[in-house]
Amino acid sequence: MSDRCSWVGSDPIYITYHDTEWGVPEYDSRALWEKLILDGFQAGLSWITILKKRENFRAAFEGFDPHVIARWGEHDVQRLLGDAGIIRHRGKIEAAITNARAYLEIEDFSAYCWDWVGGTPLQPGFTSQADVPPATPLSTAFSKDLKARGFKFCGPTIVYAWMEACGLVNDHLTTCPRHAACRALAPR
Repeated sequence: MSDRCSWVGSDPIYITYHDTEWGVPEYDSRALWEKLILDGFQAGLSWITILKKRENFRAAFEGFDPHVIARWGEHDVQRLLGDAGIIRHRGKIEAAITNARAYLEIEDFSAYCWDWVGGTPLQPGFTSQADVPPATPLSTAFSKDLKARGFKFCGPTIVYAWMEACGLVNDHLTTCPRHAACRALAPR
């Protein structure tokens, strides 16, 4: 696919992620939550690091089942700190457990997330990667609300990257063939 978004580069993992997943509207609550947790783990690292370890994360975090993770304690933190297949960062691991508990307090996480964009993906229509912001007033407000609900590792930049990944905002460049494809997936 020519004219992909410029951040993709030539790594096959990134190309596949861009061409099949990034920007596709996600409506499954658990999948939205998993991606938010992974975006938190990505803080300070490159996203490709997370993509290469994603299956290890899914195994270590028992399929990202928040009902299971919410019951975890120090023993599980220690187990995960010893798992070389994931990012071994105590704060991020503890945040995932805290976030599982916060997630369970929200009746319908998908509805909660999609309400922030009026139920349909935002379509900014950027033509240059330089124009895509790292955060927006909306991601700042969303981040603040998540934090008020007890979530951690969900600052405005993380939240915006997550919104892009989950298709709440379609930030494929308008010159990228995936822009139109993802736009077509938006509810009418």
